Amino acid sequence: MSPCARRLTTGTQGSTGGDLLHYGVVPAPQNSSRVLRFGVFEADLRAGELRKSGIKLRLSGQPFQVLAALLERAGEVVTREELQQKLWASDTFVDFDHSLNTAINRVREVLGDSASSPRYVETLARRGYRFIAPVESELPPTPEARFSGPSASPVLPAAPALHPELEVPIPHRGVTRGLFALIQIMYLIFYAMALIRLRAVEGIAESFLPPWGATALLGTVMITAGAGIPLRFYLLSSTAFDYQRLGEKFRRMFPLVLALDQLWAVAPFLLTAQIGLGAAFAACAALLYVPFSERTLLRMAYHPLRG
Repeated sequence: MSPCARRLTTGTQGSTGGDLLHYGVVPAPQNSSRVLRFGVFEADLRAGELRKSGIKLRLSGQPFQVLAALLERAGEVVTREELQQKLWASDTFVDFDHSLNTAINRVREVLGDSASSPRYVETLARRGYRFIAPVESELPPTPEARFSGPSASPVLPAAPALHPELEVPIPHRGVTRGLFALIQIMYLIFYAMALIRLRAVEGIAESFLPPWGATALLGTVMITAGAGIPLRFYLLSSTAFDYQRLGEKFRRMFPLVLALDQLWAVAPFLLTAQIGLGAAFAACAALLYVPFSERTLLRMAYHPLRG
C-alpha cells in the first residue's frame, strides 16, 4: 500500500444501523459563489462548471475541485498537503499521489496546458502547484438583484463570441469563405497566365539561366500549374457549396498546398526587370504568407465547435 494511502474506516448509519465505507466526498470550495475568469476560460465555482468562450467543458469532480483550489489562491503556492487536506477527508482510503497527479493532468489536458511550458498550472518540485495566469473574480447577481425591476444603468452589449482555438472574435462565415475563394481565383489566374505566356516565361528564364536551368524552370512551371489548377478548382467548388468537411480536408492537404504555394511565391522575381527588385521582394513576401492565411480562414469558417 502507498505511504500516502489513507485509512479505511467505517461509520454508523444513523437510522438503519449499518456500516458505511467512507470514500471521501469532495467538499465544495470556499467562496463557491464566485465566477473566476482567466483568458478565454471561466470557472463557475457554485455550479462546478468550466467554460471556454461560453462553451461548457468536461471537467468535474476532483479535477475541477483542484482547479478551483488553485484559482482561489492564484499566484500562490498550494502545497500537495494542503490539497490533500482540502479535497480528501482524513479517513479516506485513496492513493493520494496518484489521484492528485491524475487530477492535475486532467486539468492541464482541458486547459491545453503542459508541465514543461505551463501557461496556467505551474509545478514546483517537491512543493506543490501554482496558478500563474491572471485571474478575475466576479460575484454572480443575488436572487434579489436578479428579480428586481429594471435598472437605470445602460445595458452593455454582449462581448463577441471567441473562436475556441484561435481566441479571436468569430467573423461572419460569408466573409472568411469569400476571402478564401478569392485566393483560389488569384492562383488560378497565376497558373493560367503562366501557361498562356509560357514562351515569355522561357525567354525570361534563358536571360539569366543556362539552357538546362531554363528547361528545368519551364518544366517546374508546367508541372506545378498542371497540379495546381485542379486543386484550386476543388477548393473553390468546396467553398462555394459549403462542404462541411473542407476544414478537415484542407488540414490534411496543407503540406502539399504549402509546398506548391512556396514555389510560386518566388515567381515575382521573374518580373524584376519590369517591376523592380523591391516590388518583386514585397510580392514574394506577401505570397509566402498566403498559404497560412488560407489555413486560418478555413479554421475560422469550419471550426469543430461551430453549431
